[in-house]
Amino acid sequence: MSAAKKSSHKELKNLEKMIGKVPKFFRELTTKEPEMFNLVMKFEQYIWDDGKLSKKTKKLIAIAIAAALRDQHAVHAQLAGAKTLGVTKAEIEEALRVTFLLSGMPAYVYGKAQLDEVMP
Repeated sequence: MSAAKKSSHKELKNLEKMIGKVPKFFRELTTKEPEMFNLVMKFEQYIWDDGKLSKKTKKLIAIAIAAALRDQHAVHAQLAGAKTLGVTKAEIEEALRVTFLLSGMPAYVYGKAQLDEVMP
């Protein structure tokens, strides 16, 4: 296996550890468009690195947005990542209350249902 393939494989494994299942189309980027894969991974790291906001705060924002969009894969991925960062269920519930305020009851109920499934 080439060094580039090993690096991509390692990045996919790390991503899978953080978010759970990595979508097929994204896995395929490693071979079909490796340059695009590398750019996306660099951008992802730049976004998630601690800055003015901590990774934990960014994760709570991401969960709230994913719930508001009712995107099941994104909610599950963000919840899986939240677990690895030590985000508590209570913190997520509070973030979902903000989602309720701004996006309404359906988004809140959707997020709560996903949370109870992932973090019983």
